[in-house]
Amino acid sequence: MSAAGTLIRGAEVEGRRADVRIAAGRVAQIAPVLARHPSEEVIEAGGGALLPGLVDHHLHLHALAAAEHSVACGPPEARDPAGLAAALAAAPADEHGWVRGIGYAETVAGNLDAAALDRLHSARPVRIQHRSGALWTVNSAAAARLGLAHADHPGVERALDGTPTGRLWRADNWLRVRLPRARPPDLAAVGTRLARLGITAVTDATPDLDPAAVDALAAAVTSGALPQHLHLLGAPLGAALPAPLSTGPYKIVLADSGLPDLDTLTDRIRTAHATGRAAAVHCVTREALVLLLAAFDDAGSQPGDRIEHAALIPAELIHVLARHSLRVVTQPGFLAHRGDDYLRDVPATDHPDLYRCARLLDSGVPLALSSDAPYGPLDPWTVIAAAVHRRTPAGEVAGPGERLTPAAALDAYLAPPDDPGGPPRRIRPGVTADLLLLDRPLTTALRDQRPDAVRAVFISGRLIVGV
Repeated sequence: MSAAGTLIRGAEVEGRRADVRIAAGRVAQIAPVLARHPSEEVIEAGGGALLPGLVDHHLHLHALAAAEHSVACGPPEARDPAGLAAALAAAPADEHGWVRGIGYAETVAGNLDAAALDRLHSARPVRIQHRSGALWTVNSAAAARLGLAHADHPGVERALDGTPTGRLWRADNWLRVRLPRARPPDLAAVGTRLARLGITAVTDATPDLDPAAVDALAAAVTSGALPQHLHLLGAPLGAALPAPLSTGPYKIVLADSGLPDLDTLTDRIRTAHATGRAAAVHCVTREALVLLLAAFDDAGSQPGDRIEHAALIPAELIHVLARHSLRVVTQPGFLAHRGDDYLRDVPATDHPDLYRCARLLDSGVPLALSSDAPYGPLDPWTVIAAAVHRRTPAGEVAGPGERLTPAAALDAYLAPPDDPGGPPRRIRPGVTADLLLLDRPLTTALRDQRPDAVRAVFISGRLIVGV
């Protein structure tokens, strides 16, 4: 846009028609009518809603970029062993001859191990990631290249005779350094995709980022390849981040494949707090949540402590979350993608506990929505619709009592990155011009819940997509 700034005419701003001037990266003026300045670009909004840009409070940028060059190994692309075998056979390999698969679910071909994967594809080294992101399975060709027979990582699963099964639990960092060296994936396409959805800031929740990954993220922001503001949970404790990045709470993973003892978890939380960082704890199961709350009882909580996912929250524990002032960053979009699996596999008595939303807000627990992309749907409008309707792919309703109003679901995407679940940002003179212009009024957009309503997106006053 023009260096003189931008004038958005006739936008709906908090229910009223107004003109909005952007200058020097900020919202400069809001009034019913503003006169155009010389050389100022003008956008006719035509009554479309102007909102603060959306914030995805939990995703994984490099995994999202890598997913663009991976073969889909789960529904709907692959639904059975024959479909998976065909997908692997057709998949292009990387420059080192490897095939990378993502999104695997047991409904396709059961619990994969190296032998089962060999029957599907043995000609090339293959690694397939489970849709949860917690498990990789490799075939025998890949196991040989990785030297699994002599690996000492605790996540390398072994049979009773000590033979590796080809299943690698929570071993991303170990796997990364043993794969043929590749450049970090380009984030430009991811940045554009996020902007087209109306997202102007993101929190990368990848744990234990190494210096190379941090440098690659900083370079993407500095170059403009990733135009979004970027907040990190996985920066090491005590690390000084490059200037474009901001540090969030410290990510702790409670892996269901091996929960820590209470003292170990308590010490990790205390250590994070001692460095001035809150704790952001990956917590999916009931058992993990009970352990985590006991650890907060011992370690104490501090402002900013948060629970990631919170896939199952028993009603009797909600008051404990509120007592500790814990906030929840959750992903009801999983109900829209996997809800039928949950309703089939999770005991019926636990169905009301799945990805709670409304009950948390009613109990005073701050709530933020997010995608967990690439493991969940990236589109925030899909996540908002899931929070409102809670429908599974088959049309069942999972936890009707946890439905949010459309306005509440949108607000859960509007808090700043450093305050998920906090008050939604508003458009006021002087604020950074991270803005989302829709092609329709807000009531219509919230009814439709469609990404094609996004007309234009500004980040720090710069037009990124649209018009």
